[in-house]
Amino acid sequence: MDAEESAGRRITSQPEILPPGAFPEPSQEPPQPRGWYPPPQPVPRPRRHWAHAPATYTLVGVNGAVFLLTMVLSKSLTGPTFEDPISFGLLCNGYFVVGMGQWWRLLTSIFVHFGWIHIATNMWCLWNLGLLGEPLLGEFGIVAAYVLTGVAGNLLSVAFNQQPPAPVGSGVLSAGASGAVFGLAGVLLMLLRSPLLPIPQVELKKLRRSVWYFALLNFVIDAGLWVAHTRIQVDNMAHLGGFLSGLAFGMPLVPRIGAPRARFVRRRAFAVGVMTFLLLLIAWGLRSYYASATR
Repeated sequence: MDAEESAGRRITSQPEILPPGAFPEPSQEPPQPRGWYPPPQPVPRPRRHWAHAPATYTLVGVNGAVFLLTMVLSKSLTGPTFEDPISFGLLCNGYFVVGMGQWWRLLTSIFVHFGWIHIATNMWCLWNLGLLGEPLLGEFGIVAAYVLTGVAGNLLSVAFNQQPPAPVGSGVLSAGASGAVFGLAGVLLMLLRSPLLPIPQVELKKLRRSVWYFALLNFVIDAGLWVAHTRIQVDNMAHLGGFLSGLAFGMPLVPRIGAPRARFVRRRAFAVGVMTFLLLLIAWGLRSYYASATR
């Protein structure tokens, strides 16, 4: 009986069923040659953070702080106006710059804006161009390009619009970051031509085309406003001066973008020094011309 029960248990017992995956499935891939390694997987791109472009965000912040200050001083929620004597002290005016030697106005005016639309459009452009340009130029480079091209645009505006002798308070008033924004566009058009950039040529062409569209569209709008003599006027000479100086600033950097950092830093210092010298030379020429014309 015990033997029968034992035999019955052996006969009626079910084999143990293992769960799926207990044993690895045989690989269907062909065997790889010796020394073969799987290709590296692409690393996910980190999300953009303000620390990736600190100089750009700082420039936007300084412009915003100056705008709020002029609003408080002028006691206007819509922003300072051209007739406001408080903000007028920060503007670029040919008579005060050349005639009275207040050259600091060439710098302060690139941080002054008139109204919310003015500052919003300029800061939007500065933010986009800065995020693209700062990884190429570095923090110092993006600030230097903003300041030097903005001052260059104001210098061309003064040279074109100011005809000595001129009475106090006359001449074209100029303010805003648009000249510097056009300057950054000019710098980027040159930098994106570097063959050493680790970016596919197709993407580089798209980026260059986008910057060209930005510059050309704004020049067309500026020309249309000037021809139509609308209430809203723009300083075309400041935009043109900023754009041309941006091209000149970026030209010596093109072969060094993507090169070893030490070599690029030297070339960037060279570009900043040459641009600063040229701006001082132009300012000296304007001062000499004004002095001779008012004798």
